[in-house]
Amino acid sequence: MFEKILIANRGEIALRIQRACRDLGIRTVVVHSEADRDANYVQLADESVCIGPAASSASYLNFAAIISAAEVTDAEAIHPGYGFLSENADFAESVEKSGFVFIGPRPETIRLMGDKVSAKQAMTKAGIACVPGSEGALPEDSAETVKIARKIGYPVIIKAAGGGGGRGMRVVHTEAALKNAVPLTRSEAGAAFGNPTVYMEKYLENPRHIEIQVLSDEHRNVIYLGERDCSLQRRHQKIMEEAPAPDITPRLRARIGERCVEACRKISYRGAGTFEFLYEEGEFFFIEMNTRLQVEHPVTEMVTGVDIVQEQIRVAAGEKLKHRQRDIVVRGHAIECRINAEDPFNFTPSPGRITSYHPPGGPGIRVDSHAYHGYMVPPYYDSMIGKVIAYGDNRDQAIRRMRIALSEMVVEGINTNLPLHRELLDDTSLIRGGVSIHYLERKLAQRAAEREANS
Repeated sequence: MFEKILIANRGEIALRIQRACRDLGIRTVVVHSEADRDANYVQLADESVCIGPAASSASYLNFAAIISAAEVTDAEAIHPGYGFLSENADFAESVEKSGFVFIGPRPETIRLMGDKVSAKQAMTKAGIACVPGSEGALPEDSAETVKIARKIGYPVIIKAAGGGGGRGMRVVHTEAALKNAVPLTRSEAGAAFGNPTVYMEKYLENPRHIEIQVLSDEHRNVIYLGERDCSLQRRHQKIMEEAPAPDITPRLRARIGERCVEACRKISYRGAGTFEFLYEEGEFFFIEMNTRLQVEHPVTEMVTGVDIVQEQIRVAAGEKLKHRQRDIVVRGHAIECRINAEDPFNFTPSPGRITSYHPPGGPGIRVDSHAYHGYMVPPYYDSMIGKVIAYGDNRDQAIRRMRIALSEMVVEGINTNLPLHRELLDDTSLIRGGVSIHYLERKLAQRAAEREANS
Protein backbone atom coordinates (compact mmCIF):
# COMPACT_ATOMS: atom_id res chain seq x y z
CA MET A 1 0.00 0.00 0.00
CA PHE A 2 1.10 3.55 -0.70
CA GLU A 3 2.53 5.67 2.10
CA LYS A 4 1.77 9.03 0.47
CA ILE A 5 -0.71 10.10 -2.23
CA LEU A 6 -0.95 13.45 -3.98
CA ILE A 7 -4.51 14.68 -4.58
CA ALA A 8 -4.65 16.59 -7.87
CA ASN A 9 -8.04 18.22 -7.42
CA ARG A 10 -10.00 20.65 -5.30
CA GLY A 11 -13.31 21.12 -3.49
CA GLU A 12 -15.41 18.37 -2.00
CA ILE A 13 -13.71 15.59 -3.95
CA ALA A 14 -10.28 16.60 -2.62
CA LEU A 15 -11.67 16.30 0.90
CA ARG A 16 -13.40 12.99 0.08
CA ILE A 17 -10.17 11.43 -1.23
CA GLN A 18 -8.25 12.81 1.74
CA ARG A 19 -10.65 11.13 4.16
CA ALA A 20 -10.32 7.80 2.34
CA CYS A 21 -6.53 8.04 2.51
CA ARG A 22 -6.52 8.88 6.21
CA ASP A 23 -8.79 5.90 6.89
CA LEU A 24 -6.22 3.70 5.11
CA GLY A 25 -3.32 5.25 7.04
CA ILE A 26 -1.96 7.02 3.96
CA ARG A 27 -0.39 10.48 4.19
CA THR A 28 -1.75 13.08 1.77
CA VAL A 29 -0.38 15.94 -0.28
CA VAL A 30 -2.92 18.45 -1.58
CA VAL A 31 -2.07 20.74 -4.47
CA HIS A 32 -3.98 24.00 -4.67
CA SER A 33 -4.25 27.24 -6.58
CA GLU A 34 -3.77 30.62 -4.94
CA ALA A 35 -7.57 30.96 -4.81
CA ASP A 36 -7.89 27.78 -2.71
CA ARG A 37 -5.05 28.49 -0.27
CA ASP A 38 -7.39 28.74 2.75
CA ALA A 39 -9.63 25.75 1.91
CA ASN A 40 -10.22 23.33 4.81
CA TYR A 41 -8.84 20.30 2.96
CA VAL A 42 -5.60 22.22 2.34
CA GLN A 43 -5.27 22.90 6.06
CA LEU A 44 -6.08 19.28 6.92
CA ALA A 45 -3.55 17.73 4.53
CA ASP A 46 -0.24 16.40 5.78
CA GLU A 47 1.41 18.60 3.14
CA SER A 48 0.20 21.15 0.63
CA VAL A 49 1.78 22.73 -2.43
CA CYS A 50 0.60 25.85 -4.26
CA ILE A 51 0.82 25.06 -7.98
CA GLY A 52 -0.21 28.37 -9.52
CA PRO A 53 -2.70 31.22 -9.79
CA ALA A 54 -6.47 30.90 -9.73
CA ALA A 55 -6.94 30.09 -13.41
CA SER A 56 -7.25 26.30 -13.75
CA SER A 57 -5.16 26.37 -16.93
CA ALA A 58 -2.23 27.60 -14.84
CA SER A 59 -2.84 25.35 -11.84
CA TYR A 60 -5.16 22.33 -11.81
CA LEU A 61 -4.54 21.64 -15.50
CA ASN A 62 -0.78 22.18 -15.33
CA PHE A 63 0.89 18.79 -15.83
CA ALA A 64 4.38 19.98 -14.93
CA ALA A 65 3.34 21.77 -11.74
CA ILE A 66 1.41 18.75 -10.41
CA ILE A 67 4.15 16.25 -11.21
CA SER A 68 6.78 18.57 -9.73
CA ALA A 69 4.72 18.77 -6.54
CA ALA A 70 4.70 14.96 -6.38
CA GLU A 71 8.47 14.91 -6.84
CA VAL A 72 9.31 17.43 -4.13
CA THR A 73 6.98 15.79 -1.59
CA ASP A 74 8.02 12.19 -2.38
CA ALA A 75 4.46 11.14 -3.16
CA GLU A 76 4.10 7.71 -4.73
CA ALA A 77 0.77 8.06 -6.51
CA ILE A 78 -1.53 10.75 -7.87
CA HIS A 79 -5.31 10.67 -7.51
CA PRO A 80 -7.02 12.95 -10.08
CA GLY A 81 -10.56 12.88 -8.61
CA TYR A 82 -13.12 13.85 -11.25
CA GLY A 83 -13.02 16.66 -13.80
CA PHE A 84 -9.79 18.53 -14.57
CA LEU A 85 -7.21 15.90 -15.62
CA SER A 86 -9.05 12.77 -14.47
CA GLU A 87 -9.73 11.55 -18.03
CA ASN A 88 -6.70 13.05 -19.72
CA ALA A 89 -4.67 10.18 -21.17
CA ASP A 90 -1.64 12.40 -21.79
CA PHE A 91 -1.57 13.36 -18.12
CA ALA A 92 -1.92 9.74 -16.99
CA GLU A 93 0.94 8.84 -19.31
CA SER A 94 3.09 11.69 -18.00
CA VAL A 95 2.43 10.61 -14.42
CA GLU A 96 3.50 7.04 -15.10
CA LYS A 97 6.54 8.04 -17.18
CA SER A 98 7.62 10.24 -14.26
CA GLY A 99 7.67 7.20 -12.00
CA PHE A 100 4.39 7.72 -10.16
CA VAL A 101 1.24 5.62 -10.08
CA PHE A 102 -1.85 7.12 -11.71
CA ILE A 103 -4.89 6.13 -9.65
CA GLY A 104 -7.13 5.32 -12.58
CA PRO A 105 -7.15 3.29 -15.79
CA ARG A 106 -4.17 2.87 -18.10
CA PRO A 107 -3.57 5.75 -20.54
CA GLU A 108 -4.47 3.56 -23.54
CA THR A 109 -7.81 2.65 -21.95
CA ILE A 110 -8.60 6.30 -21.26
CA ARG A 111 -7.87 7.07 -24.92
CA LEU A 112 -10.00 4.19 -26.16
CA MET A 113 -13.04 5.11 -24.07
CA GLY A 114 -12.48 8.88 -24.24
CA ASP A 115 -13.09 8.88 -27.97
CA LYS A 116 -16.82 8.22 -28.25
CA VAL A 117 -16.47 6.64 -31.69
CA SER A 118 -13.85 4.09 -30.64
CA ALA A 119 -15.74 3.52 -27.37
CA LYS A 120 -18.92 2.58 -29.24
CA GLN A 121 -16.98 0.28 -31.52
CA ALA A 122 -15.37 -1.43 -28.51
CA MET A 123 -18.74 -1.89 -26.81
CA THR A 124 -20.32 -3.30 -29.97
CA LYS A 125 -17.53 -5.90 -30.10
CA ALA A 126 -18.22 -6.66 -26.43
CA GLY A 127 -21.89 -7.35 -27.20
CA ILE A 128 -23.33 -4.18 -25.65
CA ALA A 129 -26.02 -2.43 -27.70
CA CYS A 130 -25.39 1.20 -28.65
CA VAL A 131 -27.82 3.93 -29.66
CA PRO A 132 -28.53 3.48 -33.41
CA GLY A 133 -26.24 5.81 -35.32
CA SER A 134 -23.41 6.29 -37.77
CA GLU A 135 -20.78 3.59 -38.04
CA GLY A 136 -17.88 5.69 -36.88
CA ALA A 137 -17.13 9.32 -37.67
CA LEU A 138 -19.32 11.29 -40.04
CA PRO A 139 -17.80 11.80 -43.50
CA GLU A 140 -16.91 15.21 -44.89
CA ASP A 141 -19.33 14.66 -47.76
CA SER A 142 -22.61 16.31 -46.70
CA ALA A 143 -24.61 14.16 -49.14
CA GLU A 144 -23.37 11.03 -47.36
CA THR A 145 -24.26 12.56 -44.00
CA VAL A 146 -27.81 13.20 -45.23
CA LYS A 147 -28.09 9.55 -46.29
CA ILE A 148 -26.96 8.40 -42.85
CA ALA A 149 -29.52 10.66 -41.14
CA ARG A 150 -32.33 9.39 -43.38
CA LYS A 151 -31.42 5.81 -42.53
CA ILE A 152 -31.39 6.55 -38.79
CA GLY A 153 -34.52 8.72 -38.88
CA TYR A 154 -35.07 12.19 -37.43
CA PRO A 155 -34.55 13.63 -34.90
CA VAL A 156 -30.82 12.89 -34.68
CA ILE A 157 -28.11 14.21 -32.41
CA ILE A 158 -24.63 15.23 -33.59
CA LYS A 159 -21.95 14.51 -30.98
CA ALA A 160 -18.28 15.36 -30.64
CA ALA A 161 -16.14 12.20 -30.44
CA GLY A 162 -13.95 13.87 -27.82
CA GLY A 163 -16.77 15.56 -25.94
CA GLY A 164 -18.10 15.05 -22.46
CA GLY A 165 -19.91 16.70 -19.58
CA GLY A 166 -22.86 17.54 -21.82
CA ARG A 167 -20.75 19.60 -24.24
CA GLY A 168 -20.35 19.07 -27.97
CA MET A 169 -23.92 18.02 -28.76
CA ARG A 170 -26.50 19.35 -31.18
CA VAL A 171 -30.03 18.00 -31.77
CA VAL A 172 -31.25 18.16 -35.37
CA HIS A 173 -34.91 17.75 -36.33
CA THR A 174 -34.84 18.41 -40.08
CA GLU A 175 -32.67 17.78 -43.11
CA ALA A 176 -32.36 21.50 -43.75
CA ALA A 177 -30.92 22.05 -40.28
CA LEU A 178 -28.52 19.11 -40.64
CA LYS A 179 -26.38 20.73 -43.33
CA ASN A 180 -25.34 23.56 -40.99
CA ALA A 181 -25.36 21.55 -37.76
CA VAL A 182 -22.61 19.11 -38.72
CA PRO A 183 -19.89 21.63 -39.73
CA LEU A 184 -20.82 23.88 -36.80
CA THR A 185 -20.51 21.02 -34.28
CA ARG A 186 -17.30 19.87 -35.96
CA SER A 187 -15.82 23.37 -35.62
CA GLU A 188 -16.88 23.68 -31.98
CA ALA A 189 -15.49 20.22 -31.19
CA GLY A 190 -12.12 21.10 -32.66
CA ALA A 191 -11.94 24.29 -30.63
CA ALA A 192 -13.18 22.77 -27.36
CA PHE A 193 -11.61 19.31 -27.39
CA GLY A 194 -8.83 19.49 -29.97
CA ASN A 195 -10.65 16.82 -31.96
CA PRO A 196 -13.08 17.86 -34.73
CA THR A 197 -14.44 14.33 -35.23
CA VAL A 198 -18.22 14.05 -34.85
CA TYR A 199 -20.69 11.20 -35.13
CA MET A 200 -24.46 10.84 -35.30
CA GLU A 201 -27.00 9.01 -33.16
CA LYS A 202 -30.75 8.63 -33.07
CA TYR A 203 -32.20 11.19 -30.67
CA LEU A 204 -34.39 9.21 -28.29
CA GLU A 205 -37.54 11.07 -27.28
CA ASN A 206 -38.04 9.92 -23.66
CA PRO A 207 -35.08 7.90 -22.41
CA ARG A 208 -33.79 7.64 -18.88
CA HIS A 209 -30.11 7.98 -18.01
CA ILE A 210 -29.04 4.81 -16.22
CA GLU A 211 -25.43 4.07 -15.35
CA ILE A 212 -23.59 1.02 -14.05
CA GLN A 213 -20.70 1.38 -11.59
CA VAL A 214 -17.85 -1.10 -12.04
CA LEU A 215 -14.61 -1.89 -10.25
CA SER A 216 -11.80 -3.87 -11.84
CA ASP A 217 -8.32 -4.89 -10.69
CA GLU A 218 -5.08 -5.99 -12.36
CA HIS A 219 -5.95 -9.64 -11.76
CA ARG A 220 -9.02 -9.72 -14.05
CA ASN A 221 -11.42 -9.51 -11.12
CA VAL A 222 -14.38 -7.30 -12.07
CA ILE A 223 -17.58 -6.49 -10.20
CA TYR A 224 -20.56 -4.23 -10.83
CA LEU A 225 -22.18 -2.28 -7.99
CA GLY A 226 -25.70 -1.94 -9.30
CA GLU A 227 -27.10 1.03 -11.17
CA ARG A 228 -27.86 4.70 -10.67
CA ASP A 229 -30.61 6.79 -12.21
CA CYS A 230 -29.23 10.17 -13.28
CA SER A 231 -32.11 11.33 -15.47
CA LEU A 232 -32.77 14.62 -13.70
CA GLN A 233 -30.55 16.88 -15.80
CA ARG A 234 -30.30 20.44 -17.02
CA ARG A 235 -28.36 20.99 -20.24
CA HIS A 236 -26.96 17.47 -19.90
CA GLN A 237 -25.65 18.31 -16.42
CA LYS A 238 -26.91 16.09 -13.61
CA ILE A 239 -28.82 17.74 -10.76
CA MET A 240 -30.02 14.79 -8.69
CA GLU A 241 -29.15 11.08 -8.71
CA GLU A 242 -30.46 7.96 -7.00
CA ALA A 243 -29.65 4.30 -6.50
CA PRO A 244 -31.06 1.89 -7.30
CA ALA A 245 -32.97 3.16 -10.33
CA PRO A 246 -36.77 2.95 -10.02
CA ASP A 247 -38.39 0.06 -11.92
CA ILE A 248 -35.14 -1.71 -12.82
CA THR A 249 -35.67 -5.34 -11.85
CA PRO A 250 -32.93 -7.52 -10.34
CA ARG A 251 -32.95 -9.58 -13.55
CA LEU A 252 -32.42 -6.46 -15.71
CA ARG A 253 -29.70 -5.24 -13.35
CA ALA A 254 -27.87 -8.55 -13.52
CA ARG A 255 -28.17 -8.77 -17.30
CA ILE A 256 -26.64 -5.35 -18.03
CA GLY A 257 -24.20 -5.57 -15.12
CA GLU A 258 -22.75 -8.86 -16.35
CA ARG A 259 -22.32 -7.40 -19.84
CA CYS A 260 -20.40 -4.46 -18.38
CA VAL A 261 -18.18 -6.85 -16.44
CA GLU A 262 -17.36 -8.79 -19.62
CA ALA A 263 -16.66 -5.53 -21.48
CA CYS A 264 -14.18 -4.53 -18.75
CA ARG A 265 -12.36 -7.81 -19.18
CA LYS A 266 -12.20 -7.40 -22.96
CA ILE A 267 -10.60 -3.96 -22.70
CA SER A 268 -8.42 -4.92 -19.67
CA TYR A 269 -9.98 -2.17 -17.57
CA ARG A 270 -8.36 -1.12 -14.28
CA GLY A 271 -9.95 0.86 -11.46
CA ALA A 272 -13.36 2.45 -11.03
CA GLY A 273 -15.48 3.23 -14.06
CA THR A 274 -19.03 3.94 -15.11
CA PHE A 275 -20.95 2.70 -18.14
CA GLU A 276 -23.59 5.25 -19.12
CA PHE A 277 -26.75 4.17 -20.93
CA LEU A 278 -29.94 5.60 -22.31
CA TYR A 279 -32.75 3.31 -21.19
CA GLU A 280 -36.04 3.20 -23.04
CA GLU A 281 -38.78 0.57 -23.21
CA GLY A 282 -36.75 -2.07 -21.39
CA GLU A 283 -33.61 -1.67 -23.51
CA PHE A 284 -30.19 -0.29 -22.57
CA PHE A 285 -28.24 1.68 -25.19
CA PHE A 286 -24.60 2.49 -24.42
CA ILE A 287 -23.59 6.14 -24.85
CA GLU A 288 -20.20 6.47 -23.13
CA MET A 289 -17.92 5.25 -20.39
CA ASN A 290 -16.47 7.51 -17.72
CA THR A 291 -13.00 6.26 -16.83
CA ARG A 292 -12.92 7.95 -13.43
CA LEU A 293 -14.71 8.45 -10.15
CA GLN A 294 -18.20 9.93 -10.60
CA VAL A 295 -19.62 12.88 -8.68
CA GLU A 296 -22.57 10.65 -7.74
CA HIS A 297 -20.54 7.73 -6.36
CA PRO A 298 -21.89 8.25 -2.78
CA VAL A 299 -25.37 6.88 -3.60
CA THR A 300 -23.78 3.61 -4.74
CA GLU A 301 -21.61 3.51 -1.63
CA MET A 302 -24.67 3.98 0.56
CA VAL A 303 -26.66 1.08 -0.93
CA THR A 304 -23.75 -1.37 -1.32
CA GLY A 305 -21.49 -0.50 1.62
CA VAL A 306 -18.45 -0.40 -0.70
CA ASP A 307 -15.98 2.48 -0.34
CA ILE A 308 -15.28 3.14 -4.02
CA VAL A 309 -12.43 5.58 -3.40
CA GLN A 310 -10.59 3.14 -1.17
CA GLU A 311 -11.07 0.39 -3.75
CA GLN A 312 -9.56 2.68 -6.39
CA ILE A 313 -6.50 3.14 -4.20
CA ARG A 314 -6.16 -0.58 -3.43
CA VAL A 315 -6.39 -1.50 -7.11
CA ALA A 316 -3.80 1.13 -8.06
CA ALA A 317 -1.47 -0.37 -5.44
CA GLY A 318 -1.77 -3.72 -7.20
CA GLU A 319 -4.06 -5.37 -4.67
CA LYS A 320 -7.00 -7.58 -5.57
CA LEU A 321 -10.53 -6.25 -5.15
CA LYS A 322 -11.72 -6.57 -1.58
CA HIS A 323 -15.14 -7.79 -2.74
CA ARG A 324 -16.52 -10.47 -5.06
CA GLN A 325 -19.77 -10.19 -7.00
CA ARG A 326 -21.54 -12.54 -4.59
CA ASP A 327 -20.74 -10.08 -1.78
CA ILE A 328 -22.53 -7.19 -3.48
CA VAL A 329 -26.11 -6.76 -2.28
CA VAL A 330 -28.09 -3.60 -2.98
CA ARG A 331 -29.93 -2.64 0.21
CA GLY A 332 -32.26 0.31 0.69
CA HIS A 333 -32.30 3.46 -1.42
CA ALA A 334 -30.15 6.59 -1.65
CA ILE A 335 -30.71 10.00 -3.26
CA GLU A 336 -28.13 12.71 -3.88
CA CYS A 337 -28.76 16.42 -4.44
CA ARG A 338 -25.93 18.52 -5.86
CA ILE A 339 -25.77 21.85 -4.07
CA ASN A 340 -24.53 24.55 -6.43
CA ALA A 341 -23.63 28.18 -5.78
CA GLU A 342 -26.02 29.57 -8.37
CA ASP A 343 -29.32 31.35 -8.77
CA PRO A 344 -32.06 28.68 -8.51
CA PHE A 345 -34.11 30.23 -11.29
CA ASN A 346 -31.71 31.56 -13.94
CA PHE A 347 -28.70 29.44 -12.86
CA THR A 348 -26.12 32.22 -13.00
CA PRO A 349 -23.11 31.43 -10.77
CA SER A 350 -23.11 33.05 -7.34
CA PRO A 351 -19.56 33.22 -5.95
CA GLY A 352 -18.89 35.05 -2.70
CA ARG A 353 -18.50 34.57 1.01
CA ILE A 354 -20.78 32.18 2.91
CA THR A 355 -21.98 34.20 5.89
CA SER A 356 -23.97 31.41 7.51
CA TYR A 357 -23.64 27.67 7.00
CA HIS A 358 -25.53 24.85 8.67
CA PRO A 359 -25.35 21.35 7.13
CA PRO A 360 -28.19 18.92 7.82
CA GLY A 361 -27.88 15.77 9.90
CA GLY A 362 -29.94 12.96 11.33
CA PRO A 363 -30.47 9.29 10.44
CA GLY A 364 -29.34 8.35 6.96
CA ILE A 365 -27.93 11.77 6.04
CA ARG A 366 -24.45 12.26 4.56
CA VAL A 367 -23.01 15.60 3.48
CA ASP A 368 -19.93 15.70 1.24
CA SER A 369 -18.85 19.33 1.20
CA HIS A 370 -15.80 21.50 1.62
CA ALA A 371 -17.93 24.55 2.46
CA TYR A 372 -18.10 26.13 5.92
CA HIS A 373 -19.10 29.35 7.68
CA GLY A 374 -16.93 32.13 6.24
CA TYR A 375 -15.79 30.14 3.20
CA MET A 376 -15.20 32.24 0.09
CA VAL A 377 -16.65 30.50 -2.97
CA PRO A 378 -14.26 31.41 -5.80
CA PRO A 379 -15.61 32.46 -9.21
CA TYR A 380 -13.06 30.44 -11.20
CA TYR A 381 -14.35 26.87 -10.95
CA ASP A 382 -17.44 24.67 -11.05
CA SER A 383 -20.26 26.05 -8.90
CA MET A 384 -20.87 22.86 -6.89
CA ILE A 385 -20.13 23.41 -3.20
CA GLY A 386 -21.33 20.05 -1.91
CA LYS A 387 -23.69 17.12 -2.05
CA VAL A 388 -26.43 16.00 0.31
CA ILE A 389 -27.12 12.27 0.31
CA ALA A 390 -30.14 10.69 2.01
CA TYR A 391 -30.40 6.96 2.65
CA GLY A 392 -33.52 5.03 3.63
CA ASP A 393 -34.76 1.47 3.91
CA ASN A 394 -36.78 2.22 0.78
CA ARG A 395 -37.26 5.01 -1.74
CA ASP A 396 -40.13 6.67 0.12
CA GLN A 397 -38.07 6.94 3.29
CA ALA A 398 -35.07 8.28 1.37
CA ILE A 399 -37.28 11.00 -0.16
CA ARG A 400 -38.73 11.94 3.23
CA ARG A 401 -35.29 12.14 4.78
CA MET A 402 -34.02 14.26 1.91
CA ARG A 403 -36.93 16.68 2.35
CA ILE A 404 -36.03 17.04 6.04
CA ALA A 405 -32.35 17.52 5.23
CA LEU A 406 -33.02 20.20 2.63
CA SER A 407 -35.37 22.02 5.03
CA GLU A 408 -32.61 22.07 7.66
CA MET A 409 -29.76 23.13 5.43
CA VAL A 410 -28.73 26.79 5.62
CA VAL A 411 -26.33 28.50 3.21
CA GLU A 412 -26.43 32.30 3.32
CA GLY A 413 -24.37 35.04 1.72
CA ILE A 414 -24.63 33.46 -1.72
CA ASN A 415 -27.43 32.06 -3.83
CA THR A 416 -27.78 28.27 -4.07
CA ASN A 417 -30.07 25.86 -5.87
CA LEU A 418 -31.57 24.62 -2.59
CA PRO A 419 -35.00 26.11 -3.47
CA LEU A 420 -35.00 24.12 -6.72
CA HIS A 421 -34.22 20.86 -4.90
CA ARG A 422 -36.95 21.52 -2.35
CA GLU A 423 -39.41 22.09 -5.16
CA LEU A 424 -38.33 18.94 -6.99
CA LEU A 425 -38.75 16.78 -3.89
CA ASP A 426 -42.45 17.71 -3.95
CA ASP A 427 -42.86 17.03 -7.68
CA THR A 428 -45.39 14.24 -8.21
CA SER A 429 -43.69 12.85 -11.33
CA LEU A 430 -40.32 12.71 -9.61
CA ILE A 431 -41.84 11.08 -6.54
CA ARG A 432 -43.45 8.47 -8.78
CA GLY A 433 -40.03 7.81 -10.32
CA GLY A 434 -38.75 7.03 -13.79
CA VAL A 435 -38.74 10.52 -15.37
CA SER A 436 -36.87 10.98 -18.65
CA ILE A 437 -33.71 13.02 -19.23
CA HIS A 438 -35.87 15.74 -20.80
CA TYR A 439 -38.25 16.10 -17.85
CA LEU A 440 -36.42 18.81 -15.90
CA GLU A 441 -35.69 20.93 -18.99
CA ARG A 442 -39.38 20.87 -19.90
CA LYS A 443 -40.43 21.66 -16.35
CA LEU A 444 -38.04 24.60 -16.15
CA ALA A 445 -39.18 25.91 -19.53
CA GLN A 446 -42.81 25.72 -18.39
CA ARG A 447 -41.99 27.51 -15.14
CA ALA A 448 -40.11 30.26 -17.02
CA ALA A 449 -43.07 30.74 -19.35
CA GLU A 450 -45.46 31.01 -16.39
CA ARG A 451 -43.21 33.53 -14.61
CA GLU A 452 -43.03 35.62 -17.77
CA ALA A 453 -46.79 35.48 -18.26
CA ASN A 454 -47.37 36.62 -14.66
CA SER A 455 -44.80 39.41 -14.74
